[in-house]
Amino acid sequence: MSLTFRLADTTLIARPSGALFWPEAGLLCVSDLHLGKSERMARRAGTLLPPYETRETLARLEAEVEATAARRVICLGDSFDDAASLDGLEEDDRLWLTRLIAGRDWIWIAGNHDAGPLDIAGTHRAEVPLGPLTFRHIAEAGAQGEVSGHYHPKARLAGKAWRCFLADRNRVILPAFGTYTGGLWCQDAAFAGLMQPGALAILAGGTVARAIPMPR
Repeated sequence: MSLTFRLADTTLIARPSGALFWPEAGLLCVSDLHLGKSERMARRAGTLLPPYETRETLARLEAEVEATAARRVICLGDSFDDAASLDGLEEDDRLWLTRLIAGRDWIWIAGNHDAGPLDIAGTHRAEVPLGPLTFRHIAEAGAQGEVSGHYHPKARLAGKAWRCFLADRNRVILPAFGTYTGGLWCQDAAFAGLMQPGALAILAGGTVARAIPMPR
């Protein structure tokens, strides 16, 4: 079950997957896919992880596109774990991604991991103003109607860590959508200057998106 909330006079839906849907615009938004993370870590002689995260992330992304019938998709940056990760994707995974993009208005927003335009279909932007909302990778202090990612917020409930959206009257920060992504606790000082009193943490990752007061 998803959770509906309001931001800048728009109705948005936080989905249990960690994706955000704007029904009026037919727009699906995800953040921090970090595709190719296991390949990047192996390439840099780091910790070896099972190389299945790209396919799992793409499967969940495809399920969200189909469930929402999204006509437009915005990826809020750090879609690839670094600039070389796209080239490191297996051919089947790249074709899968290409099929998802086909026939849709697909926008890649630059992140700190994938700062430059990559050789893949879709539009590449630094940020996207759309109606009363602005989509960018990293939240900016004082922004209004802002949708961003970058921080991978997470919260704890009943002894379990959950990825979460952070939402207040000015902005929403999305959780990381990628399979192999860590997180930053809501109590971290990075959020103190961004989230207003009364902000909510909308927990994702299960079958229900549920809101709790943002832990401080």
